[in-house]
Amino acid sequence: MHRSRWEFVSVYYTRMPGYRKGLPPTYVEGFHDLESVKSMEYKTLGKTGLQISKLSIGGGTLGCHYGSFDEEEAIQTIRNAIKKGINYIDTGYWYGQGKSETIIGKALKGIPRQAYYIATKVGRYELDYEHMFDFTAERARKSLKESLERLQLDYVDVIQVHDIEFAPSLDIIITQTLPELSRQVAEGRAKYIGITGYPVSVLKECIERSNVKIGCVLSYARYTLIDDALTKFIPFFKEHNIGIINAAAPCMGLLTSRGPPDWHPATNEAKTQCKKAGECCKENNVELAKLALWHSLQSSDITTHLVGMQNLRELDINMDVVLHGINETEKRVLDEVVKKYLSKVSTKDWEGVEPTRYWNAMKK
Repeated sequence: MHRSRWEFVSVYYTRMPGYRKGLPPTYVEGFHDLESVKSMEYKTLGKTGLQISKLSIGGGTLGCHYGSFDEEEAIQTIRNAIKKGINYIDTGYWYGQGKSETIIGKALKGIPRQAYYIATKVGRYELDYEHMFDFTAERARKSLKESLERLQLDYVDVIQVHDIEFAPSLDIIITQTLPELSRQVAEGRAKYIGITGYPVSVLKECIERSNVKIGCVLSYARYTLIDDALTKFIPFFKEHNIGIINAAAPCMGLLTSRGPPDWHPATNEAKTQCKKAGECCKENNVELAKLALWHSLQSSDITTHLVGMQNLRELDINMDVVLHGINETEKRVLDEVVKKYLSKVSTKDWEGVEPTRYWNAMKK
């Protein structure tokens, strides 16, 4: 049986001094907090074979889309998260036009490379519509090179095609982007390939049509307190040994006590009901985002839950819900907000809204 170079790396690490049986290959003695790592649950990310923590770090909040934050605290938050056993980090150029990657690169400096897995993306770029998307092989190649420079790394563990539903045709993803990413894997700049998008059906179709080995999918805001669209696709992903990354359990700010950013594409009706749920939580001294994360964590079929964390407080809250769940008061409030408000949301998603807006703008 022939092993890939990355499988040899994995075997090598398990034989390193300090490796402990029963802990993930990312554990580094003398760096990690052993008890925290022991408490964290790890699952295999589909055919990649990577052992991923149940909670992972989303770099989307470290750009320009979710308000201001203290960069130094964000850096410390990432470092603390890795020490506590969170071993998967996701980012992309789109998040602040390289800002997220740059901050994460600073945070990773000095941390053993064995201690974490990192993913970035190609395909989605600038804020203006004309330069927002480019799925050509040439742009993907250039993008990954520049991402590695910002991250200050020689390779990423997962390279993903970002929001494939925005491509003029899925054929471009199949014939240009994915084959180029396959070449990048062969050349050692990435280990595995993933795809991301909002319509889960498009992720499924891409896997069915592609000859390139896709190891994981990133689905966002589709397994939440108001939308469980991901659920019906889980059997397909499991059948094809595709790792499932569930991002945005708080629904990109919609399911938080603070509320969503102005650009959020949900309907006004959904925003109104979620705002009422958030106000009810505040009255009971409960954070709606914590309830939203706990709800998503109940799925045993999802490999990891990707959550953006700008500060140490958010890290502590998220770690607490992963390790200890929610208390009886929080469960009572959750039942109340679901029955009174969230169950009344009639339009639970915004499929097609953003692509339509994009293509209309491109026609002008």
